Amino acid sequence: MKKYLAEMFGTMVLVLMGCGTAVSLTCTSADPTLASTVVGTALAFGLAVVGMAYAIGGISGCHINPAITLGCLLTGRIKGKDAAMYMLFQVLGAILGSAVLFGLTKASGSEIVGTGANACQSGVSILGGLFAEIIFTFVFVLVVLGATDENAGAGKWAGLAIGLTLVLVHLACIRYTGTSVNPARSIGPAIFQGGEALSQLWIFIVGPFIGAVLSAGVWKLIAPEK
Repeated sequence: MKKYLAEMFGTMVLVLMGCGTAVSLTCTSADPTLASTVVGTALAFGLAVVGMAYAIGGISGCHINPAITLGCLLTGRIKGKDAAMYMLFQVLGAILGSAVLFGLTKASGSEIVGTGANACQSGVSILGGLFAEIIFTFVFVLVVLGATDENAGAGKWAGLAIGLTLVLVHLACIRYTGTSVNPARSIGPAIFQGGEALSQLWIFIVGPFIGAVLSAGVWKLIAPEK
């Protein structure tokens, strides 16, 4: 049970810190098109992953992302029951983090609004958003599988490698979808934000899962021999 709770609290922190930063940097008095907004949000998500990797990595492996859990399941690193429970508790953690963020924004007045939910950005089609989520999740999960490989992984540096990769993925993807690559991260905020975020939520569930399946397949092809 401890590993499931670790996944819940880890995902809660990821959503609260990452989405919280995105909300703060795009408040109504700020310019959401500024490059500093993109960089700040990317760093927040990446640093949250690094922090949680070293906080709970020894307990649960710090997936805090159903797409990563799916990739681990398909590569034989986790059993089906544990994978299902990980995903459940990750979603619960994301909802908890979003609830805290929602309460904070409501208490702050009109300047800071929203929960950092994902949606296709201006000029980006539904198909384009789906493709972006597939591609960038594929890259992210592939790095996770490689960095945590028991034979040729990055060892104690895996958390840093994964966090920095998430920063890179956000830098590349934010202008397309706001960057999810994590179904739980999208589900929690969408529940509280509603509207477009909720109607497009399927993109941020289907896309990352397809990307995870692809990364698992590629990793099986290139993984070093034991």
